[in-house]
Formats: sequence, structure tokens, C-alpha cells
Amino acid sequence: MATDRPGLGPAFPRVPALSLGSWNTWDRMEFGDAVALIARAAELGHAFFDVAHYDMGPHAEGSTTDQIFGRAVREAGLAREDWLYCGKLWLWDYPNVGFAQQMNTSLERVGVESADLVVVGDYFGEVDLERVVADVAEQIEAGRFRAWGVNNWRIDDLRKAFDIARKRGLAPPVFAQLKYGLARRSMAEGEYYAPLFASGELTLQASDIFEGGLLVGNLKPNRKIGADVGGIREKIAAAWPAVQRIASELDASPAQLGIAFCLANPATANVLVGVSRRAQLEDNAGAIALLGRVGADRIRELTKELWLDREVAADGTW
Repeated sequence: MATDRPGLGPAFPRVPALSLGSWNTWDRMEFGDAVALIARAAELGHAFFDVAHYDMGPHAEGSTTDQIFGRAVREAGLAREDWLYCGKLWLWDYPNVGFAQQMNTSLERVGVESADLVVVGDYFGEVDLERVVADVAEQIEAGRFRAWGVNNWRIDDLRKAFDIARKRGLAPPVFAQLKYGLARRSMAEGEYYAPLFASGELTLQASDIFEGGLLVGNLKPNRKIGADVGGIREKIAAAWPAVQRIASELDASPAQLGIAFCLANPATANVLVGVSRRAQLEDNAGAIALLGRVGADRIRELTKELWLDREVAADGTW
């Protein structure tokens, strides 16, 4: 049941429902706990890890989380073919720091020869899309990864990337990693991205689903969290009691409710979660049973009033 999702493109038709990873995930715990968490994820069928080198643009913080992960996954005894690795390619200093250089660095730090997928990150300003699509294709041809997605891209740029790939016979993006969850739905479910999901051109990877912890009761996050697109974070924090109430009515945890909501969308290939404790992982995995028990329609009906970004631009512009 954990793999009964639409997949992340033709190369990955079946993927785990959960993907583990977030800023600084692996350096927020003891090393032995990281090893145990990775091993347990594999036992539960969720051996899919989003691992990036955070040392560029707004992420230039000298993080070692990717190196810690690399050591931990080897210590956990997982064979490389038994886990999926989704990396990041950043546009903050691109093309000064090109994709080949970024992949060399990332793979060396994790200690593997290749990733499985990558997400080409978000950006400000203009991007040379012809070059981006060609450079991604070059890395696929070199065997660095097999498929790619985009992270919160403006829809016009995404459509241009599709056109470029089509005209040049290159690999198009096959998934979109979007901010999506109980409170933020406009981009993933709106008039711009939803048709791409409905047509099968893209699938959805839900990210930042708990708004940095606000939607699971951590109302004063003590770590860096994602951008507050549309300036609605106070409204999201104020929604916490309603989330708690609905989860209680379903005999579920707030985290399970949030994940089950994302999985209730048939476009969702998987959900990116930032667990740093085994208890969190066990709880999160219970979202799949919740969805099966309650059903997608009931979960969406109960949570319809939690959609708080209706007035926020749905086309990826900020």
C-alpha cells in the first residue's frame, strides 16, 4: 500500500508514499538515531531520501547534513539499489556554479556514484531555460540521475521548459515539488498546475506540508523554515486548534491528517516529511492507514475550511 502512488515519471512508476528529508534533518539528531531511523524507514517501505548540499544562495550555511546522511545510510546497511536518492540542483549561482560541478560535489559528499532523481530548485529573477534543460539532459546522459523535477517554478517558465525539451528531444521535468498541504493548496490544485497533473505530464511531490511545524503544534519553530508565500503564516498558526480538533475526531494525529490530506490528491506521488525521531516516522507512516480507513472524500470534506491561501497567486509568482 505504501507504494500505491502515481510515481515520479516513467523511470520511477512506483515510489514510496513518504520521502524523508528537510533542511538539516540529519544533523538534528544523534548519529546512532539517524542510522536507526534510516533502517526503520527501509523496513516500512519508505526508503526514499531527499538529500541536498546546502551551501549556496540563502542556504549558504556550511551544513553537513548530507555528509552525515551518507555515513548513516551506509552504517544502516542499505544496499544502494534498495533506496532512492533525490538530490537538488540550485539556480542561485547558476551558471557560475554549473550542474556538473554541483553534482560532483553532492555525490562525493554523500558517497555515491549517482542520484536517482533531482529537483531543480526555485529562483528569483530570470533563468536561462534553454541552458537549464540542456544541462540537465547532459547530466542524465552522464548517468548522474535518471529523472528531474522542479521546485515551486513559475508556470510560464515550466511551460517553456516543456517546449524546449520537446523541440530538442530532451528529457522534460516529470514532477513538481510544491508547497502543498492543509493550508496551502492554490498552487497544486489551481488552474495552472492542476491541468499538468491531470494530463499526466507531471506528478506532485508535496513539501513543507506542516508549515515548519505550525500545523502539528510547534507554534514557535526553533529552526529555519520555508518562505511565507503570500504572508499568511499568522493565519496558518491560528488554524492549529482546528487541525487538532479534526484529527481528534478521526482518532488520528495532526501529522497523520496532514499527510493523508496530501495523499488524498491523486496527483500526489509522495510526501516529503522532515522526521528526526523514530516515533515521528512511525506516526507519519500511519497516515496511509488513516487514508484507507476514512477515505479521500471524507478527509477533504472535513478539512475544506483549512484552505488558507485562496488569495495567493497560484502561478508560482511571489
